[in-house]
Amino acid sequence: MTTATATRAAWLDDPWVRFGLRRGGRLLVSLWVLITAAFLMIHLIPGDPVRAALGPTAPAALVAARRESLGLNDPLLVQYLHYLRGVFTGDLGTSMKSQLPVSEVIGQRLPATLELAVLSFAVALLLAIPIGAAMGVLTRGGRRRGAELTFSSTSVVLGAIPEFLLGVAFVWLFAVQLGWFPVAGRSGPSSYVLPVLALAIGPAAALARIMRVEMLTVLQADHVRTARAKRLPAARVYLRHALPGALTAAITLGGLLLSALVAGTVLVENVFAWPGLGGTIVSSILDKDYPVVQGIVLVYGAGVLVVNLLVDVTLALLDPRSVIRES
Repeated sequence: MTTATATRAAWLDDPWVRFGLRRGGRLLVSLWVLITAAFLMIHLIPGDPVRAALGPTAPAALVAARRESLGLNDPLLVQYLHYLRGVFTGDLGTSMKSQLPVSEVIGQRLPATLELAVLSFAVALLLAIPIGAAMGVLTRGGRRRGAELTFSSTSVVLGAIPEFLLGVAFVWLFAVQLGWFPVAGRSGPSSYVLPVLALAIGPAAALARIMRVEMLTVLQADHVRTARAKRLPAARVYLRHALPGALTAAITLGGLLLSALVAGTVLVENVFAWPGLGGTIVSSILDKDYPVVQGIVLVYGAGVLVVNLLVDVTLALLDPRSVIRES
C-alpha cells in the first residue's frame, strides 16, 4: 500500500470525515429532489399555466410570447437544464404579475419572514426549556400529581391549537378589544408581539413536555445520583449535571420545530398582514404567478434542509459518541 493510499484510508476511517461525507451527500440529494419537484410544479398543472395566469381573455399572441419568454416551448430536458443553471446562478425567473425578478421579490420579503421565525423560535426555547425542566424537577418521583396533570393538560391543549387560530384570538382580544397592540402590519416593536406569540406558544408547549420527560429520565441517571450523594448544591446538580443531558432531545425537537415555524409563518403572516414570504406565496398562488411560487417553495425547502443539517451538526458536537456509533 502506497503512502497516498494509506493516508486516504486513514482519512476515510475518521468518523468525523464519514459523518461530514454522509450528511453532505444526504443534503445534496435532498436539494436535487427539492429543485426537481419545484421545476415539475409548473408542468403538473392541468392545462396551460400561462393561459391560467393571464386569464381566458388574454390574446393568443400574448400567451404565445409569454410561453416563449419562459422557455416553455423548449423540450422538457432543455427546460430542466436551464432551470438548474438558473437556480445555481441565482436566476429564478421573472414574476408574471410584477415583471420583477423572482430573486428580487424574495429578497424583499425574506427578511420579514426570517425575523418572525427566529424570534418565535427564541421565545419558544426561552419558555419551554425552563418550564419543562422546572416541571421535571417538581414532579420527579410521582410528586405533585396535581401540578403534573395541570401542566400536561394545558400543554396538550395549547399544542393542539393551530397558530392561525391563536393569531385570530390574539387580534380580537389584545388588538381589537383591549387595543394594546396593532391589529396588523409590521410597524414597530409592538407589532411583533402577537404574531411571535401566535407562532411560539404551540411549539413551546410541545417542547416543554419533551423537556420534562427528558429531565425526569436524566434525574434518575447514575451521574446525577452521584452528584447528589456528594451533597452538591441543588442548583448545581440541576443546572450542571442534569440540564445538559436533557437538552439533547430538546435540541433535536427544537430543530424540527424551527422547520415547522418557517412553514407556519405562511398562515400567521396572512392573519397579521405581515409583509413576508407567507403572504407573498398565498397571493402568488391566487394570481397563478408560478415562477414566484416555485422560488418561494425552493427557499422554504432549502431552509428546512439547512436547519436539519445544523441540528445534526449540533448534536454531533454535543455528543461525539453518537457520531462514532453511527459511523
